Amino acid sequence: MNRTVDRDARTRARLEQHWKASDRGDIDTEHAIYAADAVLDYPQSGERFRGRSKIQAQRGGHPAERHFTILRIRGSGDLWVSECVITYDGVPTYAVSVMEFTDDLVTHETQYFADPFQAPPERAALAEPVSDPDR
Repeated sequence: MNRTVDRDARTRARLEQHWKASDRGDIDTEHAIYAADAVLDYPQSGERFRGRSKIQAQRGGHPAERHFTILRIRGSGDLWVSECVITYDGVPTYAVSVMEFTDDLVTHETQYFADPFQAPPERAALAEPVSDPDR
């Protein structure tokens, strides 16, 4: 097996471990994927967190009960995207996480959040429900 395939399989496994740890509230395992000087951006709120310790502190202080459902993970090399539903106190929010890796650690992550919304009736004849996470 070539090195790129091995590295991609290892990165995918680490991402799956990261999201599972996030779901169980295991903050040490959740944040082991980040470089010490990683940056996390939330463009919608205009926030930037510098350093693993600040990233972990802001997530650790979240007052809501959170659960993570991974819809899909795609990527290769140094760029990976995770699509998930984060449920805060029973209310779902769709999230996209774009992670950039250097030396097998996340050095930059950007997360986008979107609340679900009701589709307008005039599109009903054109659309079908999204049910397959691999689309």
